[in-house]
Amino acid sequence: MTYRLFEGKDHASSYWKFRISPSDKLIQQVLDFLEKHKGHPFELAVDVGCGSGQGTVLLAKHFASMVATDVSPAQVEMALQHSKEPNITYKQCVAEELPLADSSVDLVTAMSAFHWFDRPRFLQEAHRVLKPRGCMALLNYTMDMELSYPDCCSQTLNQICQEFYAALVPYRSSHLGSNSIELYREAYKSLPYPDKEWHECVRVKRSMPLSSFMGFVESFSSYQTLVREDLQKATALSQDISHRLMSVMKVSSAETEVDVSVRYYCLLACKPEEA
Repeated sequence: MTYRLFEGKDHASSYWKFRISPSDKLIQQVLDFLEKHKGHPFELAVDVGCGSGQGTVLLAKHFASMVATDVSPAQVEMALQHSKEPNITYKQCVAEELPLADSSVDLVTAMSAFHWFDRPRFLQEAHRVLKPRGCMALLNYTMDMELSYPDCCSQTLNQICQEFYAALVPYRSSHLGSNSIELYREAYKSLPYPDKEWHECVRVKRSMPLSSFMGFVESFSSYQTLVREDLQKATALSQDISHRLMSVMKVSSAETEVDVSVRYYCLLACKPEEA
């Protein structure tokens, strides 16, 4: 079953404003795997569950053409508003039914989206559209993000962050289980491809205003569920966390820049020549 939780226009807008894109280093890791197992030319890639398109635009410059899909019309509309790349085509469709021919795609990616799909059906669909020796890259990040700020106790900052994440656990979708990484590990183990890799602890570090970090967490499905259930409680929780972080940092503005370290993991797999 596919889960659809990110389709509102406000949520799509927050995705564009606050979601952290994979780093160039992580994108290069995907491209290196593709080059190693398939080689050039890089003709067609498809980014499934593209959201507002931050990851799509990073990949597009390496391919002759790119198709980006999302189940949400609002997310596709948001991506189109900010996309200037002529080689990207955005399509609204479910992840398990891609509007692409058999054996036509060099690379299939899903960046922080695979866990919401009907995973067995999506893996079958990815297999269908991939060329022989085409590759699949499933990326996601963990919630254990770490903040740092000069002359400030990072342990104290991150204890407050952990309290924020813990407060959202009751609103987490049961579809995800206790930890999304297990869904990706399960997919890695189940894939019958001989050429596959599992990478963990890939750190992406970005500087951003504290308000953007808060916006990032607020874009999580668990926080958005809390907003729908009790907007006042959600707002009070976010404001309390923000004020406490600023107090530890000894600053008065949420626009103060902090360093945010996000831990990614990824599954890379190559479709066999004869499959």
